[in-house]
Amino acid sequence: MTGLEHFNTLDPKPKLTVVGAGPGDPDLITVKAIKALKDADVVLYDALIANELLDYCKPEAEKIYVGKRPGESHSQDAINFLIVEKAYMYGHVVRLKGGDPFIFGRGMEEIEYAKGFGLETAYVPGISSSVAAAGYANIPLTTRGVSESFWVVTGTKSDGSLSNDLLMALQTSATIVVLMGMNKLSMMAEICKTMGKGNLPVAIVQNGTSSQQKVGIGVAKDLKEIAESNQLSNPAVIILGEVVKYASLTELSTLSNNTNCNL
Repeated sequence: MTGLEHFNTLDPKPKLTVVGAGPGDPDLITVKAIKALKDADVVLYDALIANELLDYCKPEAEKIYVGKRPGESHSQDAINFLIVEKAYMYGHVVRLKGGDPFIFGRGMEEIEYAKGFGLETAYVPGISSSVAAAGYANIPLTTRGVSESFWVVTGTKSDGSLSNDLLMALQTSATIVVLMGMNKLSMMAEICKTMGKGNLPVAIVQNGTSSQQKVGIGVAKDLKEIAESNQLSNPAVIILGEVVKYASLTELSTLSNNTNCNL
């Protein structure tokens, strides 16, 4: 029993819109996302969104912080319950999620749950930090003659382990972007060394696109040391590949000497 069994199709038609808030810079929100926020009766928002985005909501809209950081605030089950409960109580619920809701954001899980209770659902894409954080650090994920594709890999699966997709990605020349991987830096460094990629250029971008952005650059075997020397922590994106050399022309000699720097 979920506690939501009393809702039925005779109630006013509720709606859920899952909205991508973008990577951090509030100016990177889409026009469609702003329209959804202006129409929302209730907004359930995550920890990593820019708080300025809530200013788009109408004054009477209920705004509920649901966290989504480890050990903080609501569980996913509690969020699912709130979506349905608030939609039937008030009408239009916007679920505001950092980055893009369909890239390691559980957006589809929430939509499927809401549909199971008869909610109308919609999705508004957001700019993903996997692309934007690299770009704001002057790192192109693809560029002719260097990288023809890129992988986006989760650093922490639901069981807490590192995705095996990293091993497959390292067998290619593609750029690799790792999200939620800061607690796996030592493991990633060892994997890279084992696969002969210890000197692969890497960057760690913390708080990408925001005014608090910090960047550490080095090589894969030194991932842990890069984070420590530059005092980098979550939220951060890890980028592995030759394209990291474009971060700054002045870093080319530094990379070849296997030392670290802070942009």
